[in-house]
Amino acid sequence: MREAARGRRRSRFLLAALLLALGQAGAAEEARAPSIPSGSAVTLFQNVRIFDGKSSVLTGPSNVLVSGNRIERISTDPIPADRSATTVLIEGGGRTLMPGLIDMHWHTMLVRPTHATLLTADIGHLNLVAGAEATATLMRGFTTVRDMGGPAFGLKRAIDEHILPGPRIFPSGAIITVTSGHGDFRQPFELPRTIGSPHSRGEQLGAAMIADSPDEVRVRVREQLMLGASQIKLTAGGGVASPHSPLDASTFTQAELRAAVEAAENWGTYVTVHAYTPDSIRRAIAAGVKCIEHAHLMDEATAKLIAENGIWLSTQAFPDELADAFPPGSSERAKALEVFAGTDRTFELAKKYKIKTAFGTDILFSPALAQRQGDLLTKLVRWYTPAEALVMATGTNAELLALSGKRNPYPGKLGVVEEGALADLLLVDGDPIANIKLIEDPAKNFLVIMKDGRIYKNALR
Repeated sequence: MREAARGRRRSRFLLAALLLALGQAGAAEEARAPSIPSGSAVTLFQNVRIFDGKSSVLTGPSNVLVSGNRIERISTDPIPADRSATTVLIEGGGRTLMPGLIDMHWHTMLVRPTHATLLTADIGHLNLVAGAEATATLMRGFTTVRDMGGPAFGLKRAIDEHILPGPRIFPSGAIITVTSGHGDFRQPFELPRTIGSPHSRGEQLGAAMIADSPDEVRVRVREQLMLGASQIKLTAGGGVASPHSPLDASTFTQAELRAAVEAAENWGTYVTVHAYTPDSIRRAIAAGVKCIEHAHLMDEATAKLIAENGIWLSTQAFPDELADAFPPGSSERAKALEVFAGTDRTFELAKKYKIKTAFGTDILFSPALAQRQGDLLTKLVRWYTPAEALVMATGTNAELLALSGKRNPYPGKLGVVEEGALADLLLVDGDPIANIKLIEDPAKNFLVIMKDGRIYKNALR
């Protein structure tokens, strides 16, 4: 019996040792994993100068109180900290407090994989890669993105549930295109398409959906709205990345575009379209589309039409190196260079006719270029003052986000530093209006990054 008792004690000892080892291993693993900050009850920024997302100048020394996920108070007088709450005090030292940046043309799922990987890789792996890119996007100071096509719903949910850090995502869901349109990545052996036949790989992923009649367009739009789209994206003309889609092609008919607009408006939101050429832009405007993406090949008459109808222009200062995402000698690379050549004229026309213009980047298949997301914003100083560029990427972009109406997944005011606004804030080590190039090095110059009242980076701690 004594032997049996000793055996039981030995077993209990070994079990306890094993559980302790597992617990220590788990703790070590948890320490290595990226942490999600809990929302602090109160954060007080002291002695900061504010770029509010609307003005061209900074305020004088101010104090900003964040309570929960909103900006509660802004004052030039000292704000006493509520000692009954968990208060984080951040001494700004005269640095600049500004709204988080907003990218109005981002492809959450399509930044890091190559085109070939996207069409062949395991969806679980693609989601994990996109999650890593989402975290990197937030740490570059972009607290909100409008996703312009791709299966981003699951990632958005994971971010909103604080499973991993990332920006707010306004998702479009699958890009809606036509047979042979921009976004149709099928191979010739997959044709002809039979209505009701199994979906192509891109459709299975939710990257793009093909629709070839007004009725089919309605179905595809309603599907994306059902999944949680905040706006709808169609490709009204040819594109760069699609091998079977010439730039000069106009794709959807006006009736098809109108069907999408009606379906979106029934849900209180809007349609934006990928379009480069005058014909595709004009057809979209006639159908009631509220926003044009790109427009790099538009002419002056089309720019005037955009302005007269109060249409938004969401465009990009594409760098030439974005063409490196495509093989030398390929049609995609040639189309990219043709589009990039129109950038200067597009911004000149937008300024001339005072078009409502939003900033975005539209980076595809290039993790290296994604690291320069802020750099692409600073390139706007070729056409705008630094203050105008920063206003575009904050307060102005937020105005376009508001077109989603009740489909807005984040009710509240974004893109500004004002009382009652959502607390998406950056503390910048310097004055970005005087030196906008500070935006190009977020790791060094963004000392505090806050989204929804949660601090994701605090280099002053």
